[in-house]
Amino acid sequence: MNQHSKTTGFFWHERCFWHDPGAIGIFSAPGEFLQPQPASESPESKRRLKNLLEVSGLIDELKVRKGAPASRQALERFHSSSYLDALEAGTQRGMGDAGDCAPYTAGSLAAAHQSAGLALEAVDAVARGELSNAYALCRPPGHHAESSRGRGFCLLGNIPIAVMHARALGLVRRVAILDWDVHHGNGQQAAFYDDCDVLTVSIHQAGNYPLDTGGFDERGEGAGRGANLNLPLPPGCGIGAYRYAMAELILPAIEAFSPELIVVACGYDACGKDPLGKMLLNSRAFAEMTSEVKALAERCCEGRLVMIHEGGYSEGYVPLCGHAVISVLAESEIQVPDPQNDEIAAWGYQALQPHQRDLIDEWVRVWDTQEKTTDERGES
Repeated sequence: MNQHSKTTGFFWHERCFWHDPGAIGIFSAPGEFLQPQPASESPESKRRLKNLLEVSGLIDELKVRKGAPASRQALERFHSSSYLDALEAGTQRGMGDAGDCAPYTAGSLAAAHQSAGLALEAVDAVARGELSNAYALCRPPGHHAESSRGRGFCLLGNIPIAVMHARALGLVRRVAILDWDVHHGNGQQAAFYDDCDVLTVSIHQAGNYPLDTGGFDERGEGAGRGANLNLPLPPGCGIGAYRYAMAELILPAIEAFSPELIVVACGYDACGKDPLGKMLLNSRAFAEMTSEVKALAERCCEGRLVMIHEGGYSEGYVPLCGHAVISVLAESEIQVPDPQNDEIAAWGYQALQPHQRDLIDEWVRVWDTQEKTTDERGES
């Protein structure tokens, strides 16, 4: 690696904050008895995170880059031309919905191109060895977007676009994607469901969003059978359940896969302060998980790790979680006090509960059996 490789990149652009999804009614279009309200996905949590990095001084330890908007060619590696055409037509009209609760207005497509570009350039820079790791402050988010429709506030699939770009250029072949947003990472799953060279892992709240994906039995198909791992945890899980799932299944599965790059869909809506999730994590928990994944990346892929910002709807708490994560990435001594850490840690059921252990143990048993069967088939 060159002299610039021991740095953490931070990719952001003001244009991403200008995306305006418009007024909605929770997750539905406003109607007779559903009063319009601002969308939960707003720029404030992201802007406050960037501001906190500046106020703390941590941003001075990062390699800050703006990134160029993703090109149409890059988008078409994942998205259909008809979907992209429909998005362009909708923005010219001034508003629309990209599919399933993915509203947008006139400036949204430009912001989405910029958001995808941040992810693409972060992955590119780390894959080339220009940076040791990176954090991309993407907005709109991307992990719900599918090839032919947007979903859950996501217009473009930031991570699939970035990973497909890097693979098309021959920068990497085997990639592991870990999604710890509280909602299932259906977009990554759909993008690589039949691809044996991309391992997609999602640890999320069971039965949240989307309702039609995210089960443990969804393990890939065709050549990709066994390269998709979902861990739908029951509501109310604290760091104990996440720590156990990481140690017993997620980290071993990724390490056994031997990726050349690890990408994390880094949502913060599993925090105890989030209005759209029912989990109990605090900023200390996100820092711990980041430290574990960073150590794994150093063991198996020379530290190549990219964090892509996804969900998280607590305007006050997301910045503290994000700062903790980026501080770990940069191995910085700069910390900011989190007055909510001890409060959330003191809530009940932070420790691993018996029903949580039983569920994870069963997943481990089934996954290990699947891996053994796959190995035996490969030897025969």
